[in-house]
Amino acid sequence: MSEQETNKPWFRQLWPWLLISGPAIAAIGCMITIYLAVNLYADKPVRDGVVKRGLKVEQLKVEQAHK
Repeated sequence: MSEQETNKPWFRQLWPWLLISGPAIAAIGCMITIYLAVNLYADKPVRDGVVKRGLKVEQLKVEQAHK
């Protein structure tokens, strides 16, 4: 092996990129998950005349809605 081959800069080596790729992929997946959770699956506002009790959403009767 020549001296040039063993003294490559770190970014020309394979191992740093293999070690960086795992956490980088996890960080990208985390950002995608947060984006989807905020934009697609956010809680929708409840309309007038509707009551949310726990996970159950119920329509109020006409006389109860005017109280």
